[in-house]
Amino acid sequence: MQITKKRFVALLTVTFLAGAAVSAGVAAALKAADSDKYAKLDKLMETAEKYYYSDINEDDMIDGACKGLIAGLGDPYSTYITAEEYEAFEASVTGEYSGIGVTFTEDDDGNYVIVSVEDGSPAAEAGLKADDIIMAVNGKTYDDMELMAADIRGEEGTEVEIQYIRDEKKNSVKVKRSKIVQHSVKQKMLDSDTGYIEISSFIESTYDDFKKALDKTEAAGADNLVLDLRDNGGGLVESCVNVADEFLDEGIVVYTEDKNGKRSDIKAEDGKTELNVAVLVNENSASAAEILAAALQDNGIKIVGTKTFGKGVIQSTEKLDDGSAIKLTVMQYYSPKGNEINKLGVKPDYEVKNTEDSSEDKQLQKAQSLF
Repeated sequence: MQITKKRFVALLTVTFLAGAAVSAGVAAALKAADSDKYAKLDKLMETAEKYYYSDINEDDMIDGACKGLIAGLGDPYSTYITAEEYEAFEASVTGEYSGIGVTFTEDDDGNYVIVSVEDGSPAAEAGLKADDIIMAVNGKTYDDMELMAADIRGEEGTEVEIQYIRDEKKNSVKVKRSKIVQHSVKQKMLDSDTGYIEISSFIESTYDDFKKALDKTEAAGADNLVLDLRDNGGGLVESCVNVADEFLDEGIVVYTEDKNGKRSDIKAEDGKTELNVAVLVNENSASAAEILAAALQDNGIKIVGTKTFGKGVIQSTEKLDDGSAIKLTVMQYYSPKGNEINKLGVKPDYEVKNTEDSSEDKQLQKAQSLF
C-alpha cells in the first residue's frame, strides 16, 4: 500500500489513524468485559479511602492507575500522559518553548544523558554540560524521558532544580527558565570543496532550515557534503522524510508494518542534490535520525561512525476527552531494503570511534577522506 506523505505523517506523528474508531472499539470492549476483571481496582480504591492515614486525591490515584496500566505493556515508549503533562508535551515539537535549553537522550542503562546544551541558554549559564546525567527534576525521578522533558519546561521566569551526576559526583543546580528557540540545523564550509550540515533534531522548522543550509552549501561551489546526525535523538518523521527527499530520487524512504503485518510505504519524489554525501552517526542517533541514515545507506550513501541507538518503532499519541492522552507504540519501521532497525540500529559502513582523550574528530576526518 502506498500512501501520500501528508497522510503518512499524520499517521505517525499526530494521532491514531481513525482514532475515533479506536476509542469506540476500546469503549465497547470495556463494556463487554467481565466486570470481575476490574473489581481489584475498585477494592484498592475503597481500601485506600477507608484506611489511608490522610486525605486522598482520587484524580491523582486514577492517573496513577492509568500510568500503571500502560506501563504493564513493558514498552518504554508507551505511556499515559496527564492533561497537564500533555500540554507541556505538545510544546516539544515546535522548537520554541520556555525551558532551560538542554537536549538529552536515554542510554542503554536507562540514564538520561545530556547530549547538547544550547549556546547562551539558562542551562549553559548554570554550567550544565554534555554527558551530565540528569537524575531528578525538582526531586522527582522518571521512567519516561519525554515526561521528564515536559517537567523541565515551564513558565518563563520560574526556577527548576536539576539533580545530576558528573564524573560520578552528585550535583544540584537551580536554573531559571526562559524562552528557548531551538535551532536544529547548523551549516559551515569545511574547505572550498566540502560543506558540513549538522541536524541535531527533527522539529517543525528543521526542513526549511536544512533546505536553506543546503542551498547555501551548493551556492558556495561545494562538490561534497558531510551530513552530521550524531547525537540526534529523532523527532518529527515529516521533517526527516522531507530532508531525505533532498538526497534521493523517486523511491521508498521508509515503510512501516503494524501488528497485523499491514504495510505502508512513503516515497521520495524525483530530484536530488548533485553533491557527494557522507553521513555521520553515533550511538545517540535514534528514531527519525535512523530512518534518514538507513534510507541514505540503502541508496549507496556511506555512513561513518558508530552503530546507532536502535529505536525502530513509532509512537502515536491520541488526546482523550479530558485533555489527557495515551502514547502507544503502534508500528515498526524498516529501511527501503527491508532492514529492521529496532534494537539493532544502523551499522556504519565505516566504524570509527572518537576518543575522549583526543581533540581530533576522527569520524569527521574519515567522512572527508571518502570524497
